[in-house]
Amino acid sequence: MELSHALKEWAIAVRALEQGEMILLLRKGGIREQGGKFSVDHERVLLYPTYEHQNPHLLKAPYDAKVQSVPSGWHPDEIQISSFADITDIFQVTEATVVQALYPYHVWNAQFVEERLKWKPKSPLYVLALRSFKLAQPQSISYQSEYGGCRSWVDLNANISLENATPVLTDAAYREQIEAIKAVVMSG
Repeated sequence: MELSHALKEWAIAVRALEQGEMILLLRKGGIREQGGKFSVDHERVLLYPTYEHQNPHLLKAPYDAKVQSVPSGWHPDEIQISSFADITDIFQVTEATVVQALYPYHVWNAQFVEERLKWKPKSPLYVLALRSFKLAQPQSISYQSEYGGCRSWVDLNANISLENATPVLTDAAYREQIEAIKAVVMSG
C-alpha cells in the first residue's frame, strides 16, 4: 500500500509522535484552509515535518530545548517522511479546562494552548488522536512550492510505501491512552 496524503505538523511534534511520547495533535487549521476552517480530509496520513512556525517558547521542557527557530518561509530542500498515522478519534473542544486537563498528553505548553483557544474563539480546537507507525524505509522527497504555506494538508508528488511499517505503540498502550483522553474530554 502507498500513500501521498500528508498532514503537516511541527517537526518536534512529529518526532514525539514517532517516539510514542504523545498521540495528540491540537489544531485550528492554517490560514489557507478551505473556507478558513479546519477539517480532517483523510483518516490515514503521512506525517510531514515542518520547521517554520516551531517556537521553543510554546513547548514544554525538554522539547523547547530541541527546537531552533528558523526564518519565515524557510524549509529544507529535502523533506524526510519517516512515519504515517491513522487518525482514530477527533474531539472538538471549546473549554479551556478540558484542554488544560489534556496537558500531559502533548508537547505544547500552556501559552500555546491559550493562544490556540483565543485564535478564532468561536471555532473549536480540534484534538486529533493519532496511531502512529514508523515506515520501514524513511523517504526523502524534494520540497515543492505547493507544499508551503499555512495549510494542514498536502498531496505529495510522490507515493510513499507503507509496507512493513511498525506501530509506535502496542494496541494495549494506545488503547489505554485513548481511554484516558476520552475520559478527560467527556468530563468537560
